[in-house]
Amino acid sequence: MQGGIILLTQQEENAQVPRGDEMIKVKHKGNFDKLENFFRRSKEMRTMDILAQCGKEGVAALSSATPVDSGKTAASWSYEVVKENGRYRINWLNSNINKGVNIAIIIQYGHATGNGGYVEATDYINPAMKTVFDKMAEDLWKEVCRV
Repeated sequence: MQGGIILLTQQEENAQVPRGDEMIKVKHKGNFDKLENFFRRSKEMRTMDILAQCGKEGVAALSSATPVDSGKTAASWSYEVVKENGRYRINWLNSNINKGVNIAIIIQYGHATGNGGYVEATDYINPAMKTVFDKMAEDLWKEVCRV
């Protein structure tokens, strides 16, 4: 063998292992019970439930913070929780589209009008979502500590 590392458990310590200048022997005592328990409990984490609750809270916060003209934009908020490649994501969506333009976005960032005017931006999304993000971080951290 051209170099290498041999990891031996306590039970394997007396096993016949090639000895030589090219080998490293690493011994350990104990076991991986705590790590295995952590991984087992990690499978039981309520991540999707917590994110779904945060999604609902985000929709409520966005709906109440959205400037109201007709009320259609405020009523058009929804969310989805996506798990992809072991990662989670919440998407908050607004379905109020007029002539291909998402109304929630132009309220947030401002827009030109058809007669040469300009409607100022109204930053309503960031302040509304700050408390949701803070609570989400707190709830997820509590869940990690619980495990």
